[in-house]
Amino acid sequence: MRRLERYADLIVGVGANVQPGQVVFVTSPPEHADLARAVTRSAYRAGARFVDLAYADPHARRAMIESAPEEVLTETQPWSLARLEGALDGGAQIGIIGEAEPDLFADLDQSRVGKARPVEQARRSLAAVNNRELNWTLAAHPTPGQAEAMFGEPDVERLWEAVAYSVRLDEPDPVAAWSEHVARLRRLAAQLDDLELDAVRFAGAGTDLTVGLLDGSRWLGGGVVTQAGIHHVPNLPTEEVFTCPDHRRTEGVVRSTRPLALGGTVVRDLELRFDGGRVVDVTASTGADAVRAELEVDDGAAALGEVALVDGSSRVGQTGLTFFDTLFDENATCHIAYGTGVVFALAEQPQGTPEELRGLGVNVSAVHTDFMIGGAEVAVDGIGRDGRVVPLIREDAWQLRD
Repeated sequence: MRRLERYADLIVGVGANVQPGQVVFVTSPPEHADLARAVTRSAYRAGARFVDLAYADPHARRAMIESAPEEVLTETQPWSLARLEGALDGGAQIGIIGEAEPDLFADLDQSRVGKARPVEQARRSLAAVNNRELNWTLAAHPTPGQAEAMFGEPDVERLWEAVAYSVRLDEPDPVAAWSEHVARLRRLAAQLDDLELDAVRFAGAGTDLTVGLLDGSRWLGGGVVTQAGIHHVPNLPTEEVFTCPDHRRTEGVVRSTRPLALGGTVVRDLELRFDGGRVVDVTASTGADAVRAELEVDDGAAALGEVALVDGSSRVGQTGLTFFDTLFDENATCHIAYGTGVVFALAEQPQGTPEELRGLGVNVSAVHTDFMIGGAEVAVDGIGRDGRVVPLIREDAWQLRD
């Protein structure tokens, strides 16, 4: 129980950085109820005015995908949107995630699985993230089903040990450990900014991909500061430094190096081919139709919105495990995301309609899906605005001085 309470305090204090007087909106699957309750208690100890805890049952979602009318798959219910707007009115938001059954939707129509999302709510939520409207975080909770997928047996204690190591809960003072870690990520981001890169290239293990950057792209890592000045760490864990690409300038082929848990379906051996900035071909040994359906949600879904670099010093990567949870797996190695751009990673945040933003090279979509493309066999180079090539990662190690 002490471990659970310490984890909850880390989520509330470092992840969301809940402020006294805030209303805190917590969302959790029912399988994670013990952590959701611990987070609620911790938020009140931190001075929260009120904690609104809502449970989202993946089996109810399965029933919707399986049987609801086609148009319902993308509908946003007004009460769900109202709850989101409530969080954006000075609140904090905590999402507890982690697939209790990673293959729960594997036997369903994969085109419906990939399509299913409340599009209006997703767009509003992603816009709020880009506008830095609230302090929020995502954290995972071990379950027997996830442990079974990872280890072949429901060894939850072994999974807890891996989670605790990954989020630095094993440290005598986790908050101090996070402060040091955040500072390191910021130093790496500053070094990348100093290189004034025009593009990033990934090569090896079947990948040859060049991702162009925007003139105003800057590298971020270690957390975000809201418009109200609240520093928070959106993902626990986080090991990445990332930026916003020019969605028009992605070329080549990329192969995933880890399975992608896509909300109840596991996509394996994913390969995407880009031409003129857009995905023009999708292959995978499982889950390809789910990815194709996601890429058809709107015009921006088939282009990139994020490029992120992670080396082998990552605590998640050092576990040697695939978590079947993107929150962890994306922090094990380099990754990219198709869908909406991380606009807050631009030196000056552009304004305009979605069409105007896309005309400037900033992607806009109701989708943002990260998948892993790095590893020891994948070399990462930066390409400078003057054409020079700068080695960034070789054999899973940063070539920059920390």
